[in-house]
Amino acid sequence: MLDRLNQAMEHIEDRLDQSIDVAELAHIAVTSEYHLRRMFSALAGMPLSEYIRRRRLTVAGAEVLAGDRTLLEIAVRYGYGSGEAFARAFRTVHGVGPGEARRTGCALVSQPRLTFRLTVEGSSSMRYRVVDRPDFTVVGLKARVPLVHVGPNQAIIDFVRGIEPQSRELLEKLSDQEPHGIVAVCDDLDPSRAEGTELDYYQGVITSSAAPDGMSVLPVGAGTWAVFTTSGPAPQAIQELWRDVFTQWFPSNPYRSRPGPEILRTRLSPGGTEADAELWLPVEREQG
Repeated sequence: MLDRLNQAMEHIEDRLDQSIDVAELAHIAVTSEYHLRRMFSALAGMPLSEYIRRRRLTVAGAEVLAGDRTLLEIAVRYGYGSGEAFARAFRTVHGVGPGEARRTGCALVSQPRLTFRLTVEGSSSMRYRVVDRPDFTVVGLKARVPLVHVGPNQAIIDFVRGIEPQSRELLEKLSDQEPHGIVAVCDDLDPSRAEGTELDYYQGVITSSAAPDGMSVLPVGAGTWAVFTTSGPAPQAIQELWRDVFTQWFPSNPYRSRPGPEILRTRLSPGGTEADAELWLPVEREQG
């Protein structure tokens, strides 16, 4: 998988001054467009679209400083419809406009080319299972929250803290399918997975019961799920599980992520310092 992903990165480099079709990148990587975006975001820590934009403006920055082309020629070459649009994008990445950069020769920001490598650390094995599930239903309380890549998500923290104890007790009683108990469910994420884009976040349960008044329902279609488990210090163990799934498990196994909700079941120790976690991700087998 990583070799094919690196071939897609090379394709980006060859077409920085042309249109880049994500569907074509997915074809080169021999995977789906959905999985390519998901995999890239997890490995690189930024959306694929943001990486392409930063690489274009890195190369464009070098041309601005070189002074061989006019600023408008550079803008058009790298896909901007006007000098103003190019200047705005340039300033967002480099902190200065292209005209000022050319006049002063100031230092610019560089987005390095990315190359992906699999690093094997230690000899521990990841605990997982793959299960086929018929369709099921999530019932619970829902909030629309922003996506946060690093650090706590205050919107989620405030939402969970605001749930009444009696609502949690009611949900616990409704749980009758695995993963059992109250779970965190993320759904309807923006394909770019860019910082600040919004998603539906549920505190809910998997149940065959009807939803009580005031609660939301999320129907989930039948499909295959990869289920990962971990135990350790909170929240590090959970954060490391997400990292290891995308940096180790997906590159080493014949599966790719598919559209669908992502489900996390967490049980904390009485002091809140240790966690047992179970992560459910929708997957499908890679073709070929």
